[in-house]
Amino acid sequence: MFNISNFLETRTRDTDRDAVIWPSGGERYTYRELFRKVQALSAALVQQGIVRGDRVCIYMDSCPAFLVSYFAIWRAGAVAVPANSALREQELAYILADSGARALICGERELEVAERIRDSPSFPGVVICKGDRGSSALSFDRLAAGGPMPGEAAPCGFEEACQLQYTSGTTGRPKGAVLTHGNWLAALEVEREVLSLVPGDMYLGIYPMGHIGVSWGIAALRAGGTWVILERFSEPEYLRLVKEYGVTVLASMPPVIHGLLHSPPGTEEALSTVRVMISGGGQLLPAVWEAFDRRYRIPIANSYGLSETIVVGSGTATLPGRPELTRGYRSVGIPVGYTEVRVVDPADPGSVLPDGTPGEVALRGPAVAQGYWNMEKESRETFLPGGWFLTGDIGYMEGDGVLFITDRKKDMINMSGWKIYPTEVENVILQHPAVADAAIFGIPDERRGEIPAAAVVVREGWEPGDDDILAFCRERLAGYKVPRKVIRVGSLPRVHGWKLLRRILREQFSA
Repeated sequence: MFNISNFLETRTRDTDRDAVIWPSGGERYTYRELFRKVQALSAALVQQGIVRGDRVCIYMDSCPAFLVSYFAIWRAGAVAVPANSALREQELAYILADSGARALICGERELEVAERIRDSPSFPGVVICKGDRGSSALSFDRLAAGGPMPGEAAPCGFEEACQLQYTSGTTGRPKGAVLTHGNWLAALEVEREVLSLVPGDMYLGIYPMGHIGVSWGIAALRAGGTWVILERFSEPEYLRLVKEYGVTVLASMPPVIHGLLHSPPGTEEALSTVRVMISGGGQLLPAVWEAFDRRYRIPIANSYGLSETIVVGSGTATLPGRPELTRGYRSVGIPVGYTEVRVVDPADPGSVLPDGTPGEVALRGPAVAQGYWNMEKESRETFLPGGWFLTGDIGYMEGDGVLFITDRKKDMINMSGWKIYPTEVENVILQHPAVADAAIFGIPDERRGEIPAAAVVVREGWEPGDDDILAFCRERLAGYKVPRKVIRVGSLPRVHGWKLLRRILREQFSA
């Protein structure tokens, strides 16, 4: 029996260093100060009737209060239900109803959204708000300001749920992945190993705390590091914070890395303290990765994992000390921690495919979720006997365990029996000097089933013709992979600004 929040209490005994710094909010807390807030809020939740196993939704922007809420909920033996602050009324209502949340912890702006669905039968009986709007909500600041509370964290089993992590809904309504204390224990240890985290590391986090990427920051705390929170990415502020705090471990994503390639000379100096950079949440294009490596010489931990595996808790990564794992700047590395990986036939998951043959990626390991909350059918289809989790991603492996991801299974285009992987085509079309962003997706075709189309964002000042873009593709791709249609768009639909939603494009342009 243990509680995943226990490490925070242990950290208060050996250091007074800063645990969390929130520059835009003017807040910073040592480990001891952070733990006192966690103790107080956890006790307040219990006093409000929250008992072991109850679900508590956290709905606010990234800030120390979000982190305090995580640990307080876990310490009470309850189940955290993080929700992205960008959710609107109906999206929030769905998560509250599906999870059966008994309490809601939110920010002032988010409370305005929540109050519009207060009449819903599923609206929680306990509402705690960060800030003071004079509403009927309890004050987070007052509850978390109480003195140290006696008592231990609720002793929980390894298989006991501590979180419902709702997926982004890229293929339909969000699914709540059931994560346990044991899942989190495995994930924090693996992420600490992948990044070689040590006491004193400075981690700059940009992933929304409602997203499972929050685990990287918690892993930094587990190692005794300091977490600098940037809740809204902007490149100037990102670079300023790296320089000001001497950041050693830097969170990023493909669009961020792409943007840094076009930063002015001297940016290298701003990043001189960084010893490793995380990339995840989408494919890092080989040309971008290679150019970044040549300019900045910062190792990238190119990570592969999902909400259902707490990122690399049961996943793969390229390791900073193993540059050969990048394989031409294309791989997502090797299994880390206790992860097992296999590639299976999408039509027959029991059939393991040989090395080099694309198929559906399956993962097994101690951080794999227990299933989907209230979704028995989906759980049976995705979480197989023997502990294997079907990711829905298409990839292949090389003989020494290196994994390559090509695309999402649902995004693969089948044109007259030809299999077209959108990412491969995107890698080509994005090399056109006039193309700032692009997405390849399938649209229905009466004769061939479906055909590939390209949604293209053109760089400012450029006016390429469709024929020019298509000719560029024909010179570099087999004929059947070349898009049959070019659609000009102002921007592409993405989750949190980075994970591409091809489903939205299919729905918008399939007619």
